[in-house]
Amino acid sequence: MSLSPEQHYEQLVIGRNLEAQDVQAAFDNLEPIKPENFLGAWKGANVNTGHPTEEKLTGMRWAGKTFRSTEDVDPIMVYDNDGRRVWNADWGHARLRQIEWNGKVSTAMVYDDFPIIDYFRYVKEDLIAGAMDAKTASGGTYYFYLFK
Repeated sequence: MSLSPEQHYEQLVIGRNLEAQDVQAAFDNLEPIKPENFLGAWKGANVNTGHPTEEKLTGMRWAGKTFRSTEDVDPIMVYDNDGRRVWNADWGHARLRQIEWNGKVSTAMVYDDFPIIDYFRYVKEDLIAGAMDAKTASGGTYYFYLFK
């Protein structure tokens, strides 16, 4: 019995030392997601490809993202020293837009103050796949996921 694209992605991202091209292929097979699926606080996690952003976000104690509306997003939430989830003001805010990437139009998050776009695809109601495209970052695309 073969896995659905969503099941394949879920199984893939729990691994370690993944190849970015394998993650990209799995991401590209997922369905688009609409902005209304994002509202609320989402936890975030790295997909372990060895991308330099993984270490940076881990060092920041990355907690995830908070979506209040399509126009009001806190793209980088972190845990403070007391374990509370707080907004990292250094990264500003963002907004959601429908953008085509790798042949599919889906929801993307555009940072207000940085040349960064996070592209998203649907996995299931409580799991969203993410791919960060940053003009100034090294290492190619950074892959992550959001979950509730």
